[in-house]
Amino acid sequence: MVRAADRAQGPARVSVWLEGKAPRRGTARSGGQPSGLDRDRITEVTVRLLDAEGLAKFSMRRLAAELNVTAMSVYWYVDTKDDLLELALDAVFGELSLPEAESGEDWRDQLRAVATGYRALLVRHPWVSPLSGSFLNIGPHSMALSLCVQQVIRNTGLPPHGQMGALSAVFQFVYGFGTIEGHFIQRCASAGMSQDDYFRQAMSTISEQPQFAVHVESAADLMEARGGDTVEEMRERDFTFALDTLIAGIETMVQRGS
Repeated sequence: MVRAADRAQGPARVSVWLEGKAPRRGTARSGGQPSGLDRDRITEVTVRLLDAEGLAKFSMRRLAAELNVTAMSVYWYVDTKDDLLELALDAVFGELSLPEAESGEDWRDQLRAVATGYRALLVRHPWVSPLSGSFLNIGPHSMALSLCVQQVIRNTGLPPHGQMGALSAVFQFVYGFGTIEGHFIQRCASAGMSQDDYFRQAMSTISEQPQFAVHVESAADLMEARGGDTVEEMRERDFTFALDTLIAGIETMVQRGS
C-alpha cells in the first residue's frame, strides 16, 4: 500500500501494466486489508459507476461509498486512481467477442465484426474514449484486440508497408464515430429527450436561423437520400456505408499492389 503523501508527490505512472501489480488478482498485497473486498470487485464497481455517472464525477471516495468501505481501504488494492481507471479500461475491452483471425473466415466479415463490436463498446461506455487516449492500452484484453486486428489486416493481402495505414483508417474512423455517437446519446439523456426529439429540435432551431436557412435547404436532398426514419437508423446506414467504403478502399489497394 502506498502512502497518501507518496501518491501526491510521486511521479506520474507510465502504466499499471508495467509495474508488476496488475496481474495480482483476488487479494490485496499486504496484511491489514479490509475483508470482503478484492481487486476484481473494485474494478467491477468502478466500471458500473463510470457507466452511470461518467468520468468527471468518478472519485475514489465515491467508489468507496459504493463499496461501503473507507477510501483508504481501496488503496490496499490499487496505488492510484489512474491505476484503477486503467484496470477498468482493460476490463471492458474484455467484453468484445473477437473473431478467430486465422480461422479462414473472410477478412471482410472479420473486419466488420471487430469494427461493429468496438463501436458498440464506445457507445456503451462513453468514458472509454478519453481514457483510451490517456493510457498505453497494453493490458491483456487490449492486447488481444490489437493482435486480432493486426492479423485481420494481414489477411487482407495488403503489403506490409500499407497494413498499419489501413488499420488506422478503419479503427480511427470507428473510434471517432463511436465517440460522437456515445456523447450524443449522453447529451439526449441529460436533456431528458429521445434522440429523435433532440435531433428534430436541433434541426428546427438551425433552420429558423436566417444565416443557416440556405444551407439547410441545400442539404435537404442529402438528408432524404440518407434514408432512415429515426436517428438510430440514419446512423446505422452511415456507419455501414462508411465501413463498406473503407473495405472497398482496402480491396482497391490490394489490387493495385498486386
